[in-house]
Amino acid sequence: MKITPLIGLEVHLELETKSKMFCGCPADHFGKKPNTQTCPVCLGLPGALPVPNKKAIESCLQIGLALQCSINTISKFDRKQYFYPDLAKGYQISQYDEPFCSDGFLFLDSGKKIGIERVHLEEDTGKLQHKTLNGQKVTLVDYNRGGVPLVEIVSRPDLSSSAEAKEFLKKIHEIIRALGVSSVDLEKGQMRLEPTVNLCLENEIGSHYTPLVEIKNINSFNFASQAIEFEITRQAEEFSQTGIEKSSTNKTTRGYDAVKKNTFLQRSKEEAKDYRYFPEPDIPPFIIDAGYVEKLRQKLPLLPDQEIANLEKLGIDKKDAKILVSSNNQVALQTIKDYSTNSIVDIQKLASLIVNGKINSDQNLIEQYDKLTKIGTTDRTELTKVVREVLATHPGLVAEYQGGKASLAGFFVGQAMKATRGTADPQTLASLVADLLS
Repeated sequence: MKITPLIGLEVHLELETKSKMFCGCPADHFGKKPNTQTCPVCLGLPGALPVPNKKAIESCLQIGLALQCSINTISKFDRKQYFYPDLAKGYQISQYDEPFCSDGFLFLDSGKKIGIERVHLEEDTGKLQHKTLNGQKVTLVDYNRGGVPLVEIVSRPDLSSSAEAKEFLKKIHEIIRALGVSSVDLEKGQMRLEPTVNLCLENEIGSHYTPLVEIKNINSFNFASQAIEFEITRQAEEFSQTGIEKSSTNKTTRGYDAVKKNTFLQRSKEEAKDYRYFPEPDIPPFIIDAGYVEKLRQKLPLLPDQEIANLEKLGIDKKDAKILVSSNNQVALQTIKDYSTNSIVDIQKLASLIVNGKINSDQNLIEQYDKLTKIGTTDRTELTKVVREVLATHPGLVAEYQGGKASLAGFFVGQAMKATRGTADPQTLASLVADLLS
């Protein structure tokens, strides 16, 4: 039986804005005292009206442009109805059928094109805290995060392995950092990953599709990869036992246990109709001008894949170029560009020294490069005298070398280097030692 995984990804990104999506409360909620950054709007109190955050909308549009999306001329917010304790209003202001951005794509290093279905904007939920108080297990709600601008990137199910999914997620992470619209710190929950997985199984009867599974709220690229691998194995085994195929009613959500390295059932997944979407009545639709979009496009920085390609043109290995761009070390990148036409600097060697941690970016890179790549004295006449003196000082070891102990050559080179206080070229010394001992 041929098994083909069908993997899609939802990526949730907290935007770095000063205020929340629809009110003036501070958006920086991490580490703050619970429920100290709330107001009638983000708590959904009667009579409070939302006012959209312009900066958040611009950031969403920039993400869409970076992912080659079409920017929709008309867009609107919708109410997504569901009850959950961390949702203060009993509904979430999100986007449904008219998002800001749709129909984009991203290329993997293999050249495979991964479709982007949509990039839309919504508000984040509050945060549940499970604790024990007075001997009882309780769940508390912190609404500081409720209302923070959240972008959702939804891919098409074009990924066919956990490795491809991991690469896709890393590329999204690097793009968002390059745009500067979010810190995308996974440990702080600023980037949350939700793979959707099912399988196409082909046998002599035909093609069969396993039920869709959405794995919720993963905060690590490795965990996302592990969860996908587990699901592929689990679904294949389950289908062989039950033969149950995908339908409109058997989609489920599962969590991932990073300790046990398995997924576990959470609940049946709602369909769009269950959320009872309707246009947000307190926010009129947006008409997005083409000129405005073009201005945002012109502001886009050089994106990671373009940056890597440019470094390769300068003569830097692709592996080193990817590490340099991924590290987002702007000092190193600018120095490499500045010295790319300098014949004295070997630009690939400079890149390798930076990548391998031999050069500290907090200090002058070129001074460190010069020190690390300095050849030293190569005057053979002068160095011959030094080597002769070393050999004359150790006649016994010379005899051992000539008797077959070839490893002593390194000792003689070290002694000669010591005699020159490190100013000699090691290769020249090694050549002289070999010549004089022969």
